[in-house]
Amino acid sequence: MSTLLELKTEEEWNQHSASVPPTTLQIIYFKAEWAAPCKQMTTVLQTLASSYPITEPLSTSWVALDAEDVPDVSDSFDVTAVPFLVLQRNGQVLETVSGSDAMKVRAAIEKHANSPSTGAAVNGATASPANNGAAAKNLSNYAPTPQDPATAPEMSTAEIKEDKESLHKRLSSLVKAAPVMLFMKGTPSAPQCGFSRQLVALLRENSVKYGFFNILADDEVRQGLKEFADWPTFPQLWVDGDLVGGLDIVKEEMGNDPDFLKAYSVAKTAPAASTQPTATATA
Repeated sequence: MSTLLELKTEEEWNQHSASVPPTTLQIIYFKAEWAAPCKQMTTVLQTLASSYPITEPLSTSWVALDAEDVPDVSDSFDVTAVPFLVLQRNGQVLETVSGSDAMKVRAAIEKHANSPSTGAAVNGATASPANNGAAAKNLSNYAPTPQDPATAPEMSTAEIKEDKESLHKRLSSLVKAAPVMLFMKGTPSAPQCGFSRQLVALLRENSVKYGFFNILADDEVRQGLKEFADWPTFPQLWVDGDLVGGLDIVKEEMGNDPDFLKAYSVAKTAPAASTQPTATATA
C-alpha cells in the first residue's frame, strides 16, 4: 500500500520530485502543524494513500509538506491557505483543492488516478484504489454536511446545532493558532483590500510576529467568524484568542498605548530592511 511521505526541506522535495516518473500522479499536500483542519486532512490522506497499491512504474505518489518550511515550493504552487492539495502529473498541475472537504479531495484524486487518458493503466489494471469501498467507509466520518439546498436532505434541528457547534469549535482553535492572528482578505504579500493592506503594514512597522488566515479562501470561516466574533467586517485582529477588532480599533489601541503589541514583536538585530517580521502560513 502507498503511504503519505513527510518531506521536511525544499532539497528533499526537489530530490523526490526528480525521482518520480512522468506518468505518476503526484498528490502534494501543503499543511501547517498549528492549523486544526490540517490534522483532519492528514488522517484523510493517510487513509486514502493506504488504499492505493504500490505499482511498477509508480502510479501515485503521496507527499506532505509544511507550507512554512518550504516557502519557495509553496509560492510556486500559489499556496495561500492550508490545507491545500495539488494534483500534478508530468510537471502539469491537473487540479488544486483548498480546504478540508474530504469528499472533494477523494473525488479529485480518484478522477485523475482513474482517468484513461492519463496512461494510468499498469499491466492491464488501472491505478484505482485497492478495497475502495473500505476507504470510502473510513472517510465517511469526515464528510461535510451537504451545502447545496437543491440536493441536500433536510437537516434536523439537532443536526444543525451539531454542525454549528463543530464550526465554532474549529473557529475557537483557529483564533488561537498563533498569539497574534490576523484574519484578512488575501495574504500579507498580496492583500485584497485596503484595510487589510494597512493592518499588515501596521504590524510590520511594529515588527509584530503574527499568523494569518485568508478568509477569501474559506467561505465557511469567513461567514462563521462574523457570528463567532460578533464582528461583521474584515480584517480582524485577535490576540491570545481574544478579538481586538478591525483596523480602526487597532490604530486606536496603538495610539493610546505604543507598547500595545510590544510583547509580540520580534527584536530588531539588523537594519530594518532585513528584519521583516515573519507571517505564519494560513488555515
